[in-house]
Amino acid sequence: MLNGVSVFLIGMMGVGKTTIGQLLAKQLDYEFLDVDQFIEQATGQTVSAIFAESGEAIFRQLETATLAQVSARLRRVVATGGGIVLAQENWSYLKHGVIVWLDVPIEQLRERLSQDTTRPLLQNQDLTARLTQLADERRSRYAQADIHIQVMPDETPEQVTARVIAAIAQACEQKRQIDQSVQRLNQEMPFHMNS
Repeated sequence: MLNGVSVFLIGMMGVGKTTIGQLLAKQLDYEFLDVDQFIEQATGQTVSAIFAESGEAIFRQLETATLAQVSARLRRVVATGGGIVLAQENWSYLKHGVIVWLDVPIEQLRERLSQDTTRPLLQNQDLTARLTQLADERRSRYAQADIHIQVMPDETPEQVTARVIAAIAQACEQKRQIDQSVQRLNQEMPFHMNS
């Protein structure tokens, strides 16, 4: 259905991009790549260590470089970092595939992340306030995704994955219908150059 086009998962930290991405890759018979894990393997440092030692700007540069490498490859499901949408340059890479926004309510994110000490942007801050701030800053960027999946609190990762696959199938079918309509219009109304 995708003809090898890759899928990029975007959304806030804690929404389940890695978990859903692994399941989705298996269902689509694609390779899975987590951008944060790729950066950690390439640098030999954790994301937290990169933030602490080099700063967020350096991490964002590494993120963009990683995305540039993987975006042109086919048959991949890519779990991105939550802030990857902030750099306009990254959108040129994301647009190489289908972009899926996994959206989880702040209350649910707070529950998922309350014991997580590995997220540099959440350290030493009021968790709910910081998550709300980050979500507000990123929402308009996330909304540029091809597909928006609002994750329900009681949904399992398998159920979310099934909804993502159904949404991708529907988007592919809509694109096919549009392409057919354009093709028919081109056949019915040939363009003539008047010199």
